[in-house]
Amino acid sequence: MDFYRNWFLASRPWSFSMTTISVSVGGALAAIDGNFSWGLYMLTLISGIFLHAATNLINDYFDVKSGVDTREVSTAQYRPHPLLEGKLAPKSVLRTAYLLYGAATVIGLWLCATRGWSLLWIGLIGTFASLTYTGPPLKYKYSALGEISVFLMWGPLMVIGSYFVQRQVFSTSAFWISLPFGVLVALVLLANNIRDAAHDQRKGILTLPIAIGQRNGLRLYIALVVLAYLDTIGMSIVGPLPLCSLIVLLSLPLALRLLRQMMRRVPIDADAQTAQLDTVFGILLVVSLVLEGLF
Repeated sequence: MDFYRNWFLASRPWSFSMTTISVSVGGALAAIDGNFSWGLYMLTLISGIFLHAATNLINDYFDVKSGVDTREVSTAQYRPHPLLEGKLAPKSVLRTAYLLYGAATVIGLWLCATRGWSLLWIGLIGTFASLTYTGPPLKYKYSALGEISVFLMWGPLMVIGSYFVQRQVFSTSAFWISLPFGVLVALVLLANNIRDAAHDQRKGILTLPIAIGQRNGLRLYIALVVLAYLDTIGMSIVGPLPLCSLIVLLSLPLALRLLRQMMRRVPIDADAQTAQLDTVFGILLVVSLVLEGLF
């Protein structure tokens, strides 16, 4: 039982809500525009989750291997880290990550062959970004580029790709609608990096808060939360979001509470609390699109 529990925790399944929301936004927009297949939706979601799980595993593998993740790092204080705790062998984690990449690739190639080879470029970009996030040769997370990558992956690429699977065309509306949620997902990493700035600097890696200063990193975090809400409000009033997408404002008390806490003192679970915000925001966004499709 512990064997399966350790692998389950190592994949960080609680983070899959981000992938589920991104794929669902693309699928819901396609349904509004006319075509939707539950089978294609599930294949897209499964492929996305496999890729997400592989990314989590390979990220932990290289973070531990390079010495960035230690038992002293804040993340290890509030969530399980089976690899760091010695409950999983590094080679097994790396091998499992590659198996998940392979499974995602098989599904992705089938979708390309049946829905359109334009999807191939999205798949290649996403896989390359995942492999080189903390892995060689780029290790670009350590060069203050992690937030940009996360924004692109869970924002435009995943939403537009999910829409294309359903409709076989790209959508400018899907692009614009993907931006606020993509920003909030990127803020999960930014919150993590703000909290761990001192630790990361000692390890000799460069993150965005180190590059621009921890205080400016916090200011950027606050500004982007505000921008995500303003962008959603604007798109709900003038398009392309429906007016009922204003229900995302139900998540505003959670956002305000988080911002007040971040300004007082960055909490040890700042990334987890930010993930909670983008999950609530994302679910409300998907609900609004489903309601628009139904009524």
